[in-house]
Amino acid sequence: MKILKYKILLGCFLVASVSIAQEKLWTLQDCVNYALENNISVKQTELDTQVADQDLVSAKGKFLPNLNGSASQNYNFGSFIGQDGNRVSRDSRGNNFGLNSSAVLFNGFQNTNIYKQAKLGIQSSQLQLSILKDNISLNVVNQYLNIMLNRENLKVAHEQVEITTKQVNQIQELVNSGVRAKVDLYEVKAQLASDQEQLINAENSLELANLALAQLLQIPNEGFEVSAMEIELPYVVLEHKSASEIYDFALSNRPEIKVAELNIEDAELGTNIAKSSFYPTLSFGAGLGTSYQHFQGQEDLRPIIDPSDPNNIILVDNGFGQQLEDNLGYNFGFSLNIPIFNRFQTKVNVNKAEINVKKLEYSLEQEKQDLRTNIEQAYADAKAAFNQYQASKASLDAQTESFKNAEESYKLGVMNSFDFEQVRNRLVNSKSNIINAKYNFVFKTKVLDFYMGKPLTD
Repeated sequence: MKILKYKILLGCFLVASVSIAQEKLWTLQDCVNYALENNISVKQTELDTQVADQDLVSAKGKFLPNLNGSASQNYNFGSFIGQDGNRVSRDSRGNNFGLNSSAVLFNGFQNTNIYKQAKLGIQSSQLQLSILKDNISLNVVNQYLNIMLNRENLKVAHEQVEITTKQVNQIQELVNSGVRAKVDLYEVKAQLASDQEQLINAENSLELANLALAQLLQIPNEGFEVSAMEIELPYVVLEHKSASEIYDFALSNRPEIKVAELNIEDAELGTNIAKSSFYPTLSFGAGLGTSYQHFQGQEDLRPIIDPSDPNNIILVDNGFGQQLEDNLGYNFGFSLNIPIFNRFQTKVNVNKAEINVKKLEYSLEQEKQDLRTNIEQAYADAKAAFNQYQASKASLDAQTESFKNAEESYKLGVMNSFDFEQVRNRLVNSKSNIINAKYNFVFKTKVLDFYMGKPLTD
């Protein structure tokens, strides 16, 4: 009974959790934050920054000496050279132990340049992450605004269905009273069917827009709903004076340009690394070693002169510990490697590195040109979108007045159904045009904010 009660409570909790999740209205800020925190590409790029951190640790380690220990177990059969340098003709087993360390004192500043490259790698990976987040944020804003656009189109479609439904009822009454012909009723009903079709299309477009944003956020579409976004467009104007102003700011702040500049620095360091092979390499090494040897079938003993009788030889213990102590030896030394001729390999590597620097310099110039082109196009698009909105607004005002007059004429029987529908269709198109123009202008201004480094969610 307790288990059943627990399962019922757990089921109620899960149902409540799902209901809460479905009732959540996602704001634009919520969508952007979620995408930046959970997008798989972002997480992968964040791991790239961690890899760059490890590259820096590895570069630092090149300045430190290494330390290696060794141990061996060996067996000898027949004749061999013993520890004392004499030939021994008996079976034995033994051990060798060693501890060695070495450090590079100079290698043409190669380690220094590798360390600098690793630091640049961290900066570059962080900038790449910033670029990815910016692009994802812009895509989320675009999809979010697309939902707002389709919501307004759906609202217009509902209004048209309601208006046409009222017209059907009005014409039906006039037909019943003999004032209007049935053909007028058939025409209005046909228009109602067309409006209902447009309504279904608008509902489908909104559903697809919701699906697109949910997929971009990489979450299930079921229960996903975004909150309304207030846009006071009549008060919105282009805040930016010119495309050149935006370009000057972006040139100094956009991560794409900074990455291209870092790539040149990295390539120049690569050239220095290649040149380091022209220089000699100076290394220091030190070590210690010891050994143990046991002859099979006899005890570990060694002969020494009797302290009490110099003419007498006695045997004393020569076990494992004693041999390790007696055979312990140390060494240290310096090693200088001077390159003289390596079949032009170093020269070729240097030339290739210098060519790579020139290629990346051209890549930087191309990046700057692309940035200028994109900003000029975005600025022109924003101005055109604003002008289009102004024109659409003026057209809507005119079509609204025209529709009011046509509606009165139609009710009085002065205007036929065909002419009235022409006027109404122009009004519907005007409403659709101003909605598209409004959100197109909003998105174009968001693109300009993108290049100016402004928050896209404001």
